Amino acid sequence: MLDINALMKDLASRRPIFHSEADFQHSLAWLIHETMPDCQVRLEYPFQDEDGRRHLDIWILSLGIAIELKYHTRNLEVSCEGEHFALQYQSAEDGTRYGFLKDIQRIERLVTEWDRCKTGLAILLTNNPLLWDPRRSRKDNNDGAFHLFEGREIEGEKAWSDRAGSGTTKNREAAIRLKDSYNLRW
Repeated sequence: MLDINALMKDLASRRPIFHSEADFQHSLAWLIHETMPDCQVRLEYPFQDEDGRRHLDIWILSLGIAIELKYHTRNLEVSCEGEHFALQYQSAEDGTRYGFLKDIQRIERLVTEWDRCKTGLAILLTNNPLLWDPRRSRKDNNDGAFHLFEGREIEGEKAWSDRAGSGTTKNREAAIRLKDSYNLRW
């Protein structure tokens, strides 16, 4: 079986920082392949859903595991083991929160509707404390329903507040509807 906690700890010791989401995706997929050489790992695996053609970030074909990744960064310029990293501030934390919960919703649907998909994981990697620290965010903001704080249980329907403007919600108007509940762990 896939022990994602052990894999992420191993990956953190090998690669504490990534240049991009694609770099993170490749590194995690490579580690899965090294750890479980007989499993069939695919990147950007195509599938159809109600929104049209989509791609899974990582699909472990032999185990039926779908993995969706998010890599949200703040400004950071650092060298690590002789490699230079220059991360930019991506802002739009509200969009990242929404997108992460949308990934969970998508994986739920895949597990329910696609007999090849047995389970799934959604992973958000960030150096931005606005995504995990409740002390750094207002409780009354437009995306309060989407907050991703440590230990929070996410379930049911999540929608933007009535005050959210069209610039914030553009292409993200639909509420997120989760069938199960999920305890967020950082």
